[in-house]
Amino acid sequence: MILYGAPMPAPNPRRVRMFLAEKGVSLPETPVNLMQREHKSEGFRAKNSLGQIPALELDDGTVIAETVSICRYLESLHPDPALFGVSPVEKALVDMWIRRVEFVVMAPVGQFWRHAHPRTAALLTQYTDFGHSNRDAYAAALRWIDRELAGRSFLMGETYTMADICLLSTVDFATWIGLEASPDLANLSAWHGRVSSRPSADA
Repeated sequence: MILYGAPMPAPNPRRVRMFLAEKGVSLPETPVNLMQREHKSEGFRAKNSLGQIPALELDDGTVIAETVSICRYLESLHPDPALFGVSPVEKALVDMWIRRVEFVVMAPVGQFWRHAHPRTAALLTQYTDFGHSNRDAYAAALRWIDRELAGRSFLMGETYTMADICLLSTVDFATWIGLEASPDLANLSAWHGRVSSRPSADA
């Protein structure tokens, strides 16, 4: 297998690296240079037509794109520890939290990155007022997450899952682009300290 990715601060490749670290699985990452737009090259688009990373190329040439899909495949090969839940209800709840993180928390971060950050100004037409409006949406999302984390160590309670990986990569990337979490969010801050102290957070 060949795992195509990129180093920090790219959040999606980091998710896969953290997932692999939690599994104790070694799968070297083949770097794709984002600054040189290698992910948009004809050769890479032949593997992933959307020109996005990460992507996992299997031995038979099949390419799996999308972070969660890659990790689901790897979970089927390396089921322990389970990061997508064990029972039917756990699996459903992990999926629920992943979708919530992506749609509620990550969406405004992505819109701010696209429309309000100077690093993306040359890549698309920016609507800066819209971009900056996502600051409030992100802050509201974090306040909601803070409430949900009350009395819990992780999003699923006492079990660390792929949902926490998705949230950590999002929050850390948001901080890198200038969207700081309020220090008043005590539950979120405590959660961030717990997940950041795991060895996988350095992947």
